[in-house]
Amino acid sequence: MNALVQNTSFLTPSNLTEAMQIADLLANSEIVPKDYQKKPGNILVAMQWGAEIGLQPLQALQNIACINGRPSLWGDAVLALVRNSGLLEQFEETQTEDMATCIVKRKGQKAVTKTFSKEDAKRAGLLSKQGPWTQYPKRMMQMRARGYALRDEFTDILKGFGVAEEERDKEIDVTPEPANIKKHQGASGLKARLEHQGQQQEKFVEQVYTFDTSELLAKINETQTLEELKSLASTFPTDLGEPAQTEIKTAYGTHKFYLQLIIDLEASADTENINKLMEERFEPNTSHLSNSQIDNINSIYERKEAELTA
Repeated sequence: MNALVQNTSFLTPSNLTEAMQIADLLANSEIVPKDYQKKPGNILVAMQWGAEIGLQPLQALQNIACINGRPSLWGDAVLALVRNSGLLEQFEETQTEDMATCIVKRKGQKAVTKTFSKEDAKRAGLLSKQGPWTQYPKRMMQMRARGYALRDEFTDILKGFGVAEEERDKEIDVTPEPANIKKHQGASGLKARLEHQGQQQEKFVEQVYTFDTSELLAKINETQTLEELKSLASTFPTDLGEPAQTEIKTAYGTHKFYLQLIIDLEASADTENINKLMEERFEPNTSHLSNSQIDNINSIYERKEAELTA
């Protein structure tokens, strides 16, 4: 898989209204994955999930799958995100007929080794499953070992996303059954369940499309101190659907990171420390910051460097 593109494209929305328009446009395209066709609500949520981990809208649709009600990334996308973070110092995969091994080393950490063998797959009941495990067992073992290694070492990059190849092996029905609708009621029961599912989907789409986050996002970015930001957080709505909830949570986390970095830079007493802050915390996260935030951090750094070297 090619390295993930970080530059802004014309399909990158700047607010919820634009995101909704893009979702409608893509939902009517036959080029997007089948699971997203005619489903603008799903596209909108996938785009927000992608934005949280650094994927452009089309990259998100191509690489994010919802399995067992959980957003998951295909194994090649997991590796691409980790490589693109700049924190991966070593990555090695080896393969035999009976075992896959993955060695990864994060900057500043010791190398770790993860394996997945045919014996592991046999204990999990995977080798007898129809599909990829029967057709491509070596590739599936490779994805398991890779997933274990990257998810353990780069939790901050993957932000809880599962690996699709792994999640697909434990597929379950996560649709809640209505409490007042009994199973095995023939055509009438089926009709009631379909009506219930339709109502739940309409309710979800209504939540997605009716809440405008722009005002709250502006307030988050206007806060000047961590105390102000924390106080604002106590006013956040608690009953939002996606992607509004994730959008607000992401903006809060990004601004908190930004304000804390300013505090730490201002408190630094030597050039070695400010250089370390810029290298380890600022540079790997510039894709999540706005241009004004980047300019301000650079300005503070230059001022501190001049003060400490005077």
